[in-house]
Amino acid sequence: MNKLKEIRIKKGLTQKQVADAVGIETSAYQRYERDSTLPSVTTACKIAKVIGVTVEEIWGEDGQENKN
Repeated sequence: MNKLKEIRIKKGLTQKQVADAVGIETSAYQRYERDSTLPSVTTACKIAKVIGVTVEEIWGEDGQENKN
């Protein structure tokens, strides 16, 4: 499951609620959850604020070091 979707569901929010709070169309938000497009930095920050996490928690590193 997409990390953004997972966090949103845990917070008990709908896609529409998040999209409305951020000021974007629900369809745009749905594309972010499907990983078909990435939001701008500004929009990503707004989404993170609305769902109460950091941008890194949604789209950042998973905390594991690169082993290459």
